[in-house]
Amino acid sequence: MNSSIKLVRNRYVFCALFAALIAVSGFFIVPLPGGVPIVLKNMFVVLAGTVLGSFYGGVALLIFIGAGLIGIPVFVIPGGPAVFLTPLGGYIAGYFAGALAAGLVVGLPKTSERLHGDSPRKVKLLFILRLCIASFLGFALILLCGSLYMMHLNSMSLKAALTAGTVPFLIGDAIKLALSIPLALNLRPIAARYIN
Repeated sequence: MNSSIKLVRNRYVFCALFAALIAVSGFFIVPLPGGVPIVLKNMFVVLAGTVLGSFYGGVALLIFIGAGLIGIPVFVIPGGPAVFLTPLGGYIAGYFAGALAAGLVVGLPKTSERLHGDSPRKVKLLFILRLCIASFLGFALILLCGSLYMMHLNSMSLKAALTAGTVPFLIGDAIKLALSIPLALNLRPIAARYIN
């Protein structure tokens, strides 16, 4: 098989794989006191961007969102396009924005990013800092889009929307942010072997 065709195929296989991971991760729910559970979905959304880069992370999210819009039960609530008439629609739009932004910050993965590679320590630390910024930006955009959409739908003040749509998720998202960074560090060199 022509190497360029194989590369393109591999890239879209990884996009489909991340779309499937995002969909399946919605079934893993950790209940918390107060009624706001921790779900893993947004961690895999951010990982799509930080592992695959902006374009392919965005494609993974388009596959996921497209599947939900045609009625495949990948969203937290059923309903196809009608989900955008609920506050969840803002978080779904935020998924796309978060993956794109995270991927823009770190770019396409490279095989030289191996954890035990020969690159200078300073470069590794700078990349880890970029990865932290990318992950934070991804999570922040998801919450911000969800809160702003909630504000629009429910005619709420910005403060009320942030209190309802961001504050309850901060602790859970901080835990997922901490988990997503080492995961991305380990997954990027693996993905790079197949998509770069």
